[in-house]
Amino acid sequence: MGTRAIIRLNTSIPRVTSLGSTRRIHTCRAKPLGLSGGSITAARFGNNQRRAASNIPEDFDLDQDIPSSQPKVEVVSANPYQEPLSLPDAKDAGTDWSRSFHGLSASPFPKEVTDTLLAPIDPMDIEIKPDGLVYLPEIKYRRILNKAFGPGGWGLAPRGETNVSAKVVSREYALVCLGRLVAIARGEQDYFDPSGIATATESCKSNALLRCCKDLGVASELWDPRFIREFKAKHCIEVFAEHVTTKKKRKLWRRKDAGKLDYPYKE
Repeated sequence: MGTRAIIRLNTSIPRVTSLGSTRRIHTCRAKPLGLSGGSITAARFGNNQRRAASNIPEDFDLDQDIPSSQPKVEVVSANPYQEPLSLPDAKDAGTDWSRSFHGLSASPFPKEVTDTLLAPIDPMDIEIKPDGLVYLPEIKYRRILNKAFGPGGWGLAPRGETNVSAKVVSREYALVCLGRLVAIARGEQDYFDPSGIATATESCKSNALLRCCKDLGVASELWDPRFIREFKAKHCIEVFAEHVTTKKKRKLWRRKDAGKLDYPYKE
């Protein structure tokens, strides 16, 4: 007699798995016990597989009807606040100084403020550039405003976007003192390399501050031609200097109490 293989079928509860949109049904596992002759017949195995598939209801849902062995994961919001954040009302946002003229010429400042702003400039604070332009360093303007209004009592508000051309950076600013618009001016600054635009932007702001302070009378002497001539005659001197690189000689200005001109010029 020929030998036949005996196969024991495990007909436990069908196990269903899902791969994408295709469902597979595993109904039995075959475990050979021995060989008794003949060939293995697959008909019985296929019949049990079809019989198990026919017992699955049509409304069977893989995600709901079969409990998952994975632990439940509780989703916790990353927002540490109990209530959703809300933006402040536009009415409470304050004055839009990019467009507003609030407080302009509403009333004069108190006398003590006016006396500080209109005080004569100390000649020791005035500087002169080699080309003869007299000026007050921008930090001195800030000190005068801090003395008059107190730190935090004044500020510069941009009135538009920064304009960057091929060689010049400019922007319009408004000077606001004690919650009132005082003056509007456009500052400008030259630059020679794109890497210097950030520094030029800051210098542009300082230049706008100097121009706005004219309306408050700060350092108004520096805009008076007669004062400029008298100051240069009394405190400054014009000397011949040679450019170290080009060897060109020209007349340049400096203060009498200052040392000789620095590089790239040599007296």
